[in-house]
Order: sequence, then structure tokens, then C-alpha cells
Amino acid sequence: MLWHEITVHTTEEAIEMVSNFLHELGAGGVAIEESGTLNKERDTTYGQLYDKPLNDIPEGRAVIQGYFSLDMEMDSVMGQLKESVAQLTDFAIDTGNPVYGLRTVDDEEWADAWKQYFKPVRVSERLTIKPTWEDYQASPEEIILELDPGMAFGTGTHATTALCLRALEQAVKPGDEIIDVGTGSGILAIAAAKLGARHVLALDLDPVAVTIAGENTAVNQLEEQITVVQSDLLQAIRTQESQGSAHGVTLPVAVVVANILAEIIVLFTDDVYEALQEGGTYITSGIIKSKQELVQEALVKSGFVVESAAEEADWVVLVARKKAGAG
Repeated sequence: MLWHEITVHTTEEAIEMVSNFLHELGAGGVAIEESGTLNKERDTTYGQLYDKPLNDIPEGRAVIQGYFSLDMEMDSVMGQLKESVAQLTDFAIDTGNPVYGLRTVDDEEWADAWKQYFKPVRVSERLTIKPTWEDYQASPEEIILELDPGMAFGTGTHATTALCLRALEQAVKPGDEIIDVGTGSGILAIAAAKLGARHVLALDLDPVAVTIAGENTAVNQLEEQITVVQSDLLQAIRTQESQGSAHGVTLPVAVVVANILAEIIVLFTDDVYEALQEGGTYITSGIIKSKQELVQEALVKSGFVVESAAEEADWVVLVARKKAGAG
């Protein structure tokens, strides 16, 4: 089967937004390749294996490809994409003078090609991400997260996700109720449940993400512990307040985790603060290093105490706490 392939050469900072634009324009799949230059260190803290060779994409750059059916009007799609990407400068997102390409490809070139590079990866002391199609013998102390991410949501091994997983491992206590904002493949919700959370409410505005997260929840046999809902945080809170624990959790919760863009994070720090119990933890990533101060200022303004920050490949995770005794 033939497909239209749009290629965008841009910055790593713009990956999340450009990928989202492609999906909103009707892409049947999105592939992302980040810098793999020889001077870029790869994290092997937990024994990660990298089957994909280093590439020649310049440091800080990325190549994003979106795949569209042949019946789509690509002049219109390309025009809308370029317009949306140009507007990212209004949000202080550096797109690095993006370069665009368009060609026709056979799906055998891309549909499953990426799977050969997705192998079991240990991302923390206990957590290992395993693709559903791979055989793997886990050690007794490992917690296995089964994942079939679909083309649009990544493998869960991106720096932002790995940072969140490590933070969750430290934060989640048995019996906690948790909200995962922007769940994507559902990997963070799955990890939280397997780390002992009583229930996780996984939210995403993208209906495809909701479907994928639901499927991965079922693969991990966690349907009783995870509720996946198409919603943002504010909508979910309003529904919960009007219907009680309709989504399996009761406000306020112990932990909120959000792996999304910094520019979006700063818009709802007040809402997260209200959704957390006293002493509750907010884990947030998707933050490029240059936006760390922006997010920290928003968190402090909302009343949080920023307890720690960790960095990997120019991405940052922040762990903040709602002070005990706070209203």
C-alpha cells in the first residue's frame, strides 16, 4: 500500500508539537528520529541496550515523518502544517528553520520497520519496558511494563518518559490514587499501577491515545486499576466533583504526573495544586532544559515546593510537593 510521507527537519524542542500537528492533520503514523551523533552520550545506567546505530542528525535536531493516505490533498495538509509550525514561535518554541519534504512510499518501508529497534529496556532500578512482541526473561526484582505504543506515541524510552518513570518509582506508595495527564501510550499509568497504586486515572485529549492506552492497560491486565478517559485535567475534575469517584479516584489524590510540553504545564499548575492532597507529589516532564525556569516559577507561584530536578539529554523532570497544611 502506498502512502504520502511528509518529512520535517526541525529541533528536538519542537518534536512534541510537530508530531501532534501531523496527527491532527490525519497522519496514520508518526516516526521520530533524534540526534544520534557520536558526541551524544547514551544512558546505560540501568544496562540499556541500543540496537539502533548512531545517526548523522546534528545535535539538538530531529527528523519527524508523518504518513498520510493517498486520497488526502497534500498541498492543503502541507500548507496547514507549515502555518501551525510557524506559529510555535509565538510560544517561544525554537523550530530551527524547519525544512519540509514530501514523497510517496510503500508501507512496507515504515509500518513495522521501527519495531526491530524497540527491544526490552530497563529504565530504572526496577522498571523494564518490554514490547509485546519480544520474548524476555525478567529477573525476580524487575517490574515488566508491556507496551505496544502504536506509531504515534513512541516506545516509552524517550528521555522525558524515562525521567518520569524513575520519579514515579520513588514517589508511588501502595494504595495511592494517581492522575496521569496526557497519558499517550499509557506507560506511566501502567507503571504507577504496577508500583502499587490503588487506582490511576489516565487522561488524554487525543482519542487515538485513549484507545492505545486502553489496549496497553488490557495487555498488562490492569483494567481494574486504570481508568482511561478522553479529557483534560480540568474536565476530569469537574466530572469527578459532580459524579463522585466516577473515574475510580477520589480527589484530592496523592500523585499527579504530566509528561507534556512546558508551555502547557504552566497553564494548569493551579488545577494540579487543587487536585493534590496535602503533601502530595506533582511529577512533570516534557520540559526542555531552556524552559525549566519557566515551569519552576509557575509551580512556586501556585504554592508548590520544588523538591528536585533531574536531567537527561537536555530534558528535565521536576518533582514538586504540595506543602502539608496547605489549603
